[in-house]
Amino acid sequence: AGGGDTLAAIAKYGIEKDVGYISTGGGAFLEVLEGKTLPAFEVLARRSTGPNGL
Repeated sequence: AGGGDTLAAIAKYGIEKDVGYISTGGGAFLEVLEGKTLPAFEVLARRSTGPNGL
């Protein structure tokens, strides 16, 4: 389930006070956990190693 689905389920069942942390990262977060890279990460990595990188 994505982050929005999780939030909707928590609201539906009225368990907001029972939940200490809610991640709204959804599918992108799961891809990172699987070791995949995201397009934005690739752009940032290229910029940091390019001529104007840090």
